[in-house]
Amino acid sequence: MLELFRHHVLWADIRDSVRRVLIGFGIAAVLGIPMGLLLGWYPAANQVVNPVMQILRPISPIAWIPVAIIFFGIGDRAAVFLIFLGSFFPIVVACINGVSNVPSVFRRAGRNFGLTPMQLLTRVVFPAALPQILVGLRIALGIAWLVVVAAEMIAVDSGLGYLVIDSRNSGKRYDLVIAAILLIGVIGLILDLIFRSLERLKPLRWGFRNVA
Repeated sequence: MLELFRHHVLWADIRDSVRRVLIGFGIAAVLGIPMGLLLGWYPAANQVVNPVMQILRPISPIAWIPVAIIFFGIGDRAAVFLIFLGSFFPIVVACINGVSNVPSVFRRAGRNFGLTPMQLLTRVVFPAALPQILVGLRIALGIAWLVVVAAEMIAVDSGLGYLVIDSRNSGKRYDLVIAAILLIGVIGLILDLIFRSLERLKPLRWGFRNVA
């Protein structure tokens, strides 16, 4: 580990891996949260989309690596695409379940106060479903971190995943391999702790008690 830091290699690899995860995970969240909210809000639309989603969701993002390389080549875009695939479906499913589990009394109260359907969705249903959505985001972020390591072993030439495979192939430096693996675990723990701290915010605690 000290050798990696001394040669100024590790910081660049950490930066590249985190950047790819943030981009792919961010795109998945931006697209997945609205889609999940709408599908949860409109059950008829969910019945149409759900079969397609259930076909695609069990496919491992790793299986898409050859397809990603064909369409995007070797580079960041292929890795970001794989991270997006790994994150998108857990986010959508969490949003659908979050909306479905909102007590009907909340919706009736919103209608009694004269809220439009869109106001009801954004001001009542979304805040009530937010705790479960955060759980889905936390799971998706963990999957994204797993996927980026695998993608970097094949589709790019930088990052912690690339460091693992390159250290093994270049002189069989298994000490560097173990150092990179440990660092991957530590960063994954840090990302998880960040999301767990969000779940403890006071505005969200009532939601977790209500879901429970």
